[in-house]
Amino acid sequence: MKKFLFLITVLSLPGAAAMAQSKSGMLDPAKPEDALEISKRVQCGEADGKPAVYHWAGNVYSRVQGEPDRLLFKGEGMNIRQCVSVTDPKRGKGYRLVSREIMLYLDPKTGEVLRKWTNPWTAESVDVMHIANDPVNSRPSFPINADGTPYTTTLRREGRWIFQPFEAPLFYHNVLQGDYQDYVGGKYHAMEIFDFAFEADEILNKKNPTAYPIISWVRISDWMPWMKMRGRQGQMVFNAMGNKLKSFDELPKILKDEIALNYPAYTAPPPGDDPRPNETTWTVFKKLIDAQRAAGGEKPKQGH
Repeated sequence: MKKFLFLITVLSLPGAAAMAQSKSGMLDPAKPEDALEISKRVQCGEADGKPAVYHWAGNVYSRVQGEPDRLLFKGEGMNIRQCVSVTDPKRGKGYRLVSREIMLYLDPKTGEVLRKWTNPWTAESVDVMHIANDPVNSRPSFPINADGTPYTTTLRREGRWIFQPFEAPLFYHNVLQGDYQDYVGGKYHAMEIFDFAFEADEILNKKNPTAYPIISWVRISDWMPWMKMRGRQGQMVFNAMGNKLKSFDELPKILKDEIALNYPAYTAPPPGDDPRPNETTWTVFKKLIDAQRAAGGEKPKQGH
């Protein structure tokens, strides 16, 4: 997943209801400071530096015109993050989120972590590069936005539940392409969809330092670069569900074992002042291929 970050953007309460809610010790989504606190509770929690962990699991399909969809992989993923307080003289007190994330590609029949994969379109055996993005950080959020408008959230309440859908259309420079993408194509084109559900009494009660939402995640994207699809028509569809956990220890054994074996840094979030640029599957893959070529391994194909 390119990144497991969610901008909270949700519904205001009517004036009288908002006043009653504020007096009752409940957060009011119509107030910028409370809207920001709701966002922080969904993303992490109240205390600076206290890690929060999200887990999700699901399926990954192919979508190719003219053929049935194929179940390519099962997936198990996690994101470990923390929020830290930041202050701006004009925009007030806010927070910054820093995180790193993993998603493992699993054999759809056995559920085992894949190391090699036989591409069903090319019959070529390729090395599987699991999603391991470090970091996946966000810009600071404040009660006042950069353009001077108040921070808002957009929620839909039904009984004791609050729902929050969020779509992120993505269209930007692909680091694996050349310098002329605006003319010949090759942009990274995807959509990530995050749908949250959380209990109103938990998220809005000022006495609660955090909340534990349910999350569903869908991504529609290009083929992963390690699949070596060589420009073939088609897309990938990721569909997963999960939730925020109480601790890292609640993760499934398959994730904890793989982290211990190959990704030991993922037991904790990055430092709160992490200055690094964000990573994606494409930036990580480019570094891997560049390192292999520098070591005399895989070489770029030459034109004629």
